[in-house]
Amino acid sequence: MASQQVHLPPAALSVPPTRPLSYLEVRSIITGMMLAMFLAALNQTIVATALPTIGRDLDDFENLPWVVTAYLLTSTAVAPLYGKLSDIHGRRAMLMAGLGLFTAGSVMCALAPNMLLLSLGRAVQGIGGGGIMPLVQTVIADASTPRERGRYQALIGTIWVSAGISGPVVGGFIAEHLPWPMIFWLNVPLGIAGALMINTALKKLPRHDRKHRLDLIGAALMVIAAVALLLALAWGGSRYSWMSPQIALLLVACVVFTALFAWRLRRAPEPFLPLPILADSVVRAGTLASACAVGATLALTIYLPLYFQVVHKLSVAMSGLALIPLVVMSTPGSIVSGRALGHLEHYKRVPIVALCFSIVAIALIALWPAAPLWLVLIGLTIVSMGCGTTYPVCTVSVQNAVAPHQVGTATGVMNFFRALISALEVAILGAIVVAGFGVGVERGRSADVVVEAANALGSDVSHVFGWMFATAGLFLVIGVVALVVMEERPLRGPAAPP
Repeated sequence: MASQQVHLPPAALSVPPTRPLSYLEVRSIITGMMLAMFLAALNQTIVATALPTIGRDLDDFENLPWVVTAYLLTSTAVAPLYGKLSDIHGRRAMLMAGLGLFTAGSVMCALAPNMLLLSLGRAVQGIGGGGIMPLVQTVIADASTPRERGRYQALIGTIWVSAGISGPVVGGFIAEHLPWPMIFWLNVPLGIAGALMINTALKKLPRHDRKHRLDLIGAALMVIAAVALLLALAWGGSRYSWMSPQIALLLVACVVFTALFAWRLRRAPEPFLPLPILADSVVRAGTLASACAVGATLALTIYLPLYFQVVHKLSVAMSGLALIPLVVMSTPGSIVSGRALGHLEHYKRVPIVALCFSIVAIALIALWPAAPLWLVLIGLTIVSMGCGTTYPVCTVSVQNAVAPHQVGTATGVMNFFRALISALEVAILGAIVVAGFGVGVERGRSADVVVEAANALGSDVSHVFGWMFATAGLFLVIGVVALVVMEERPLRGPAAPP
């Protein structure tokens, strides 16, 4: 059957065989990656809790969202660039560069006397941090075969859980008891230690070097298009009306530069994003499925505190605790499906079944948004576990579909489009909040204005959040469809031991 054939580009056949790394060697490499992973994951949560303190200290709340937006823009835009560069110059060099830029940006943030310089420092942080996660995923792909890769999912999941839980706690403690620049100074010793560990660990990593040419024009066009779209999604409905000239201009710029980028892809001698990668059905379907699951989880994480405060009358602190099932329980799902990759021939079945349970759970919450809190938390646990099962399966499937010397590029492309679709989902759920309450909330600002607006309505407003849950569920349906149509190509490598 055609579905049982491994489809690889002809270049893959010329890759010289290398000695497979032992489990202990792979584990030592991944251990070296753990601090870099922790640093990138921690940065996504530790800053948020300190934003009100930063705005008050710098006396600038109007531009406070830029602390979040600047990092989001740059980290998203550079993800495919790091993947391509790592295929040219090697993983170790690019990881060292990413950690160096991230550490330098942290120093800029810690020394920033005003919001402008703080935002510039966050942009530099994003340029460095945007490459860490795609490169870590690529390094794991270099160190192990696709079928063996799920064995290491528990280590990765542990890092994300640790960062997800400790980030808000550490950030809140520093904001309350210490000067807020300590949040950024903390990154400096961690970044240096991570660089030292990586420099040693990655000397054992097999290389898949090929001569490449970096299409700088194509890269610039793609970055401009992405930044225009992300700005439109971040500002629409909050800073500017969706029908405002500013948002219209950004969307037009996105369309124009996307068209120019598509034109460049067909004209460049070696396009920035190789056409065979973009044309591969597994890459497209795997990226879409992963993006829908990740985006739904991220969007719910942002707006669920409002739901808990408005519908269930929880305090700000308690609403944060109520997020734990959604934030943490994706890791067990990821571990289960990651282990299944090494043992099951039909490895798609785990995330497909799990996501179907997630859809049922979120549909019930959408139909009954005023359900008892305990029932909602059970539903969110099911949603989170189902979404977690998609991460390893989609990542490994995409990496398995390309030649070894293109794994970095493919992983960067996957992370790039995943971030764009996640931003789109966040914007859509935010538009629902705006339509329901007449006011918007930007990440990094207090949600009190939305809670006050909801309370002022004086009636049951849970239906607004019902539409929010329904929309998130719709994206999960799209993710399931993408998984179903994704070709289940045999994974390279021997079956993992029990």
